[in-house]
Amino acid sequence: MIAWLDASLRFPPLAHALVEPNGLLAAGGDLSAARLLAAYRAGIFPWYMPDEPILWWSPDPRMVLVPDDLHVGRSLAKVLRHRAYEVRFDTAFDAVMAGCAGPRDAEHGTWISDAIRAGYGELHRLGFAHSAECWIDGELAGGLYGVAIGRMFYGESMFARAPDASKIAFVHLVRWLQRQGFGLIDCQMRTEHLARFGADEIPRGDFLARLEKLTAQPDVPGPWLYRAQGEPR
Repeated sequence: MIAWLDASLRFPPLAHALVEPNGLLAAGGDLSAARLLAAYRAGIFPWYMPDEPILWWSPDPRMVLVPDDLHVGRSLAKVLRHRAYEVRFDTAFDAVMAGCAGPRDAEHGTWISDAIRAGYGELHRLGFAHSAECWIDGELAGGLYGVAIGRMFYGESMFARAPDASKIAFVHLVRWLQRQGFGLIDCQMRTEHLARFGADEIPRGDFLARLEKLTAQPDVPGPWLYRAQGEPR
């Protein structure tokens, strides 16, 4: 059994999270900015399908990327040297969320509902949620969005309408986060795509210990002003 959230912002202890499915902790509540921030500070994130109640997760182990450990493959490094694209941050947050909510190959529907878009849109207006965007010929070709608290970044979703577009935005974002002193990027669950960038799994206890220190540091409020062509600066 999992807990059903009430009107308070309290979550159950993470030790109560299920082993199968990995990390399922609680259900219910809402997607208010206050609840989302409380969840992220505690190492919890929402993920659910439109026909389900809001479900809250904290998997063990946790997939993370240390910005200093970013690995860029040879072919992507070659793409990054070109100047046929522009990367911007926080200039099209709603459009990036719409792109992430779009249909994908071999998938039916999307978990990024109108309620998710509204909740993270409010976090963006408050300066906590951010988008990294790849523009080609004046069109949004791909990107990603996530949440920043202190010097901790939580990746949420990415999309691409052109080859390598989301990867370009991701590398620029990671390099920028590195320069700003961000110590960790939460990737939530393991994927081979993120593993190729250098992300790896760590025990939930280690994740929470790092999280506590990083979220206690000063915020870097948005909007983040960044524009670049070619290799990350």
